Amino acid sequence: MKRFRLQIWNWWFAGLAMVGILIIMGVRAGSASDHLDTPTVIADPAADIGDIFAWTSSDGKRLNLVMDIVAHQFSDRLQYVFHVDSGKSFGKTTATTLIVCRFDVAGVAECWVGDVDYVHGDASNVSGIEGNKRRFRIFTGLRDDPFFNNVKGTRAMYGVAGSALKQGTPVDSAACPQFDEATSHSILDTWRHTDGGPATNFLADWKVFNCDLG
Repeated sequence: MKRFRLQIWNWWFAGLAMVGILIIMGVRAGSASDHLDTPTVIADPAADIGDIFAWTSSDGKRLNLVMDIVAHQFSDRLQYVFHVDSGKSFGKTTATTLIVCRFDVAGVAECWVGDVDYVHGDASNVSGIEGNKRRFRIFTGLRDDPFFNNVKGTRAMYGVAGSALKQGTPVDSAACPQFDEATSHSILDTWRHTDGGPATNFLADWKVFNCDLG
């Protein structure tokens, strides 16, 4: 299976609180970081957001946004949207900018950064393409994204912990379980294995598809 990444570079926001969403035209929106959680996103991997990241460059002049999706290509029926709130001081935002990208059946990108800039074209070359006003850059292409995730072991571990809770494991005032030593060891040991054998990476050979706007 392959994952695709939407990465956005932008250098004109002063401070930010970022929420990434996926808008399905004519259908309800899918929340961020779904990870195969619902039948809706499993049925349409292009609507299944894997991860969202945001960081600024060291000089504070560029904002990087990344969205990973679980699909072989971006959908031509969806809009991939970031909502970015900005302001001059942290926690006091005064403006919201929508960064919207969509793709045709051939994967050609079309993106808007509010009403500030716009780009349309094939962004698969490693150098990407710039917006008409050169306020951002977009690049789309496969990238390795190493990430070890023992999904079966994790689910089995939840089963061990859940069973112990059902059998009366006490919890403290913060509702944290107080597992005994044997149960704690069983939970950790189960987490380190897949079906009783060595841990297996569910995400092995997954790729990300980079779409960089900067």
